[in-house]
Amino acid sequence: MSLHTHTRPSLDATMVAIAFAIAERSTCVRRKVGAVATDRFGRVLAIAHNGSPKGHPHCIDVPCLGAALAPGTGLDLCEAVHAEMNLLSFCPDIMRISTVYVTASPCITCIKSIANSSCSRIVFVEEYPHPQAQDFWLTIPERTWVQFVRPI
Repeated sequence: MSLHTHTRPSLDATMVAIAFAIAERSTCVRRKVGAVATDRFGRVLAIAHNGSPKGHPHCIDVPCLGAALAPGTGLDLCEAVHAEMNLLSFCPDIMRISTVYVTASPCITCIKSIANSSCSRIVFVEEYPHPQAQDFWLTIPERTWVQFVRPI
C-alpha cells in the first residue's frame, strides 16, 4: 500500500494549466490565448500570449478594427499577434520544440509557422474555427493533433 495519497497531474494537464495562466496576460478583447512550447523531455522552452505588437496600444485600451468581429474572421483587421507566433519569436531554439500546448487550436497561418519548427504534437483545449489548420497539420508525416479535455 502506498503512503502517497496525492495524485500528480499529467504533463499535458500541467502545461495546459500554464497556457491558461499566461493567457490571462492577453490584451486582445476577442479572445485570450496562451501557449507553451516544450522539448522532448517536457521542459518548457517558451511561453506566450496573444496581444498587440510591441509599441502598439493594447486592444483592451484602444480597440482595433477587428475587435468586434467573430472569432476566426477578419484576422487581417485584428492587430493582435497570436500566442503561437509570439511563442515562436520568444523560443530560443524552435528546432527543439516537441509539443506546443495552446488554449485554442492554432489558425492556418500559425500552423504553417509551427510546421517550420521541429514540433510534432499540438495539444489544445478549445477548437478554433479554422478546420483547414488541422487538415494541413495532419498531412505532414508523424504529426499529431490532440484536443485536451480539462477535468471539471
